[in-house]
Amino acid sequence: MKLEIIKAPVITEKSSNLANENVYVFKVDKKANKTEIKQVIESKFGVKVESVNTVNAKSKKRRVGKYTGYTSAYKKAYVKLKEGSTIEF
Repeated sequence: MKLEIIKAPVITEKSSNLANENVYVFKVDKKANKTEIKQVIESKFGVKVESVNTVNAKSKKRRVGKYTGYTSAYKKAYVKLKEGSTIEF
């Protein structure tokens, strides 16, 4: 079990609204699977996880002046906690 699986929480308007429904969003390692993510979340934050859904976020084309490039692709995990469990950032 590696604690480096979780890279950062995703803090957006959508993820803030999901937090009211006990769902939290994290950027995770591309090679991590749902079972590993669940184990790390439970051990790191001391909560009980109900389910984990993952999404591969693709890179997008971006411009800065005349230069074009791409954003980094990453994997997101939507973690639903059991009733009574919360995570504070």
